[in-house]
Amino acid sequence: MAVTDTLLPEFDQEMAATRLVLERLPDAAFDWKPCANAYDLGGLATHLAQIPRWGRAILGQDTHDLAAPSDAPPATLTTVGAVLERCDAHVREVRSNLSDTADAQLMAPWSLKRGSQLILSMPRIAAFRAFVVHHSIHHRGQLTVYLRLHDVPLPALYGFTADELM
Repeated sequence: MAVTDTLLPEFDQEMAATRLVLERLPDAAFDWKPCANAYDLGGLATHLAQIPRWGRAILGQDTHDLAAPSDAPPATLTTVGAVLERCDAHVREVRSNLSDTADAQLMAPWSLKRGSQLILSMPRIAAFRAFVVHHSIHHRGQLTVYLRLHDVPLPALYGFTADELM
């Protein structure tokens, strides 16, 4: 069995769960933030929609440099539709790339740098799981708190919620 045969279902399930949460965003609250040091809701939603694009960098190159000018964060999206469109586009692209990735490439080392400083190096599959799948889960969890604070019913993701059965 190819490694992607186990990784693709995991990616698909987590991206579908992320989309369920993003679909619930209240457009009117995009500027709201829970405290001064936090993302505003639109910024967090934009970040979550952008996370899958890391898959392109991880699958398509041996290293990523955080100091590169092209690594600037995108402008915050301002509507649910724009967030969903961005997320869907990145998920489609990365899923296609992932399905075409050979086992040997997934096991090859991948590095994250800031200029000449090596931040970390790990197998590409570990980087993909950490920076795409797990990072999405982390910020999706934050976003569910934001939604709860706006009385938005939460979707059932891994089990039922106070608002929804599976």
